[in-house]
Amino acid sequence: MPIDATQPYDPDNIFAKILRGEIPAKPIYEDAHAFAFPDINPQAPQHILVIPKGAYVSWDDFSTKASDAEIAGFIRAVGLVAREAGMVEDGYRLLANVGQHGGQEVPHLHVHIFAGRPLGPMLARQG
Repeated sequence: MPIDATQPYDPDNIFAKILRGEIPAKPIYEDAHAFAFPDINPQAPQHILVIPKGAYVSWDDFSTKASDAEIAGFIRAVGLVAREAGMVEDGYRLLANVGQHGGQEVPHLHVHIFAGRPLGPMLARQG
């Protein structure tokens, strides 16, 4: 169920539990600012999630409250993960859902990286 991106951070969300090691995840990349792992329900042949290590609900929350070092580190990590996964040559899509209308389901900022096939239009066309 989509969440309200303005709600307070919930330290019991699944990504917070992954960061604390309470739920296992296969690390693809990790540094001081970011953690990346495969999505458990992939929507493309390659589907990686990248999450910041800080307690941020959404992109809006992150861009408002994170330090410059956290922002730069996280954005660089997303690019590095895509490059190291071999996604750059054929192309990839980044997606960060925010709030109810954006379809955000976990109240911890996360960026999806999709690749491995043509991904089609960004949104389904409405009649």
